Amino acid sequence: MDAETSVRKEYNDINSKDAWPSIYQDIRKECLKFDYSAVEAKKLKNKNLNRYRDVSPYDHTRIILKKGTCDYINANIVKMEEADRQYILTQGPLPNTTDHFWLMVWEQNCSAVIMLNRIIEKDQVKCHQYWPMGSNKGGENQMLFTEALLKVEFVSEIEASYYIKRVLRLTELESGDSREILHFHYTTWPDFGVPQSPTAFLYFLAEVRRSGALSPNVGPPVVHCSAGIGRSGTFCLVDSCLVMIKERKDCEWTSVRDVLLEMRRHRMGLIQTVEQLRFSYLAIIEGLKDDWESVNDNEVSTIEVNANHCATVEDEPPPLPPPRGESLAIQVNLRPLPPLPSESPSTSSSSPVSSRSSSPENETENGPLIDNRNEDGLRQRQTVAEKQKKTAERVAEMKRKQKAAESWARLKRSLFHPLSLSIGVGALVVGGVVAFSYFVATRV
Repeated sequence: MDAETSVRKEYNDINSKDAWPSIYQDIRKECLKFDYSAVEAKKLKNKNLNRYRDVSPYDHTRIILKKGTCDYINANIVKMEEADRQYILTQGPLPNTTDHFWLMVWEQNCSAVIMLNRIIEKDQVKCHQYWPMGSNKGGENQMLFTEALLKVEFVSEIEASYYIKRVLRLTELESGDSREILHFHYTTWPDFGVPQSPTAFLYFLAEVRRSGALSPNVGPPVVHCSAGIGRSGTFCLVDSCLVMIKERKDCEWTSVRDVLLEMRRHRMGLIQTVEQLRFSYLAIIEGLKDDWESVNDNEVSTIEVNANHCATVEDEPPPLPPPRGESLAIQVNLRPLPPLPSESPSTSSSSPVSSRSSSPENETENGPLIDNRNEDGLRQRQTVAEKQKKTAERVAEMKRKQKAAESWARLKRSLFHPLSLSIGVGALVVGGVVAFSYFVATRV
């Protein structure tokens, strides 16, 4: 049985029995046998560098930063030798890890960043705005990252109905060396969900492939969503399986399940839901039907803007991160964490928060608070309150910019729609005729 027929049979067998939940649970249980440590992620100095407290990079595959005072970033290298693919899977950057993120891109010689989430999802900030949006959308044209001694400039973007392809220029300030980074941004993939259809996803994957970003001749692409495991794992699983199946052709195929287990040996928790697992199979089967890399998406329209000014980013470290959810608890042998208490109006729902201990009076949303019953303790509480206020203000500003950008995008599409253009031209012609008639009448 050839590889393509085998993967179709694998899907049909699972689907006919409605066995997706049990297959997914079997994968999770199998991962309990992994004996991989995540010591660096648990160190006190690195805890605030994790977006979610139950999503940690394994030590044996974690990316180690070479410059600066911190060598830690929540990112793993995932190597699929049979597919000749390498990916760097990471979390969406936090305000205090954007320097680390771009330093990783520079040091690993990455040519592309693949972003599978939006900045704000369901009124929660899932990722810090780590690149300049461009003045055409009310943002900056460049950002300076002083800790990493790097500069990122907005060059141009190509916008489709469900993704954006940007060109950014990354410059090392010490040497003056620079290179262009492609930024592929899938804008309609919901958290814990799946894309609109396998076809839409394969158009996006084909665009990434045509750019050469997945080629073994360049540095590994950085793939991230919010936690860097669900949507990111789905993207990498589909891409790797399509390559492996086409390479094997008439050879015997193991299973998509086995490929996913191999990927999970590099980063924990890849693919977070039953729906994402089923979608992966559907996308692989659909991807085998056509040569997607030769298919162009006709919905793409080009927008280019030149950079003209600079902005510096100054952000405070975030509080300790929340859990990603129960989907990871069994994988790291943890009991499910209790739900977080409701937040006060002054605290943004999107800010990372720590779990509460049995002594809530000794903890804040920024972690343990040492109460010495003296002026130092009072000052600490005041400092925490100020940080919470600043965090809420920062989140509100991010939401405002995001909504402004979306409103502008909708207005732009409506203005340049063929029907809108024809109506506009017609109105101009009628107005010109009326004005000319009035002019002639008044002259006579």
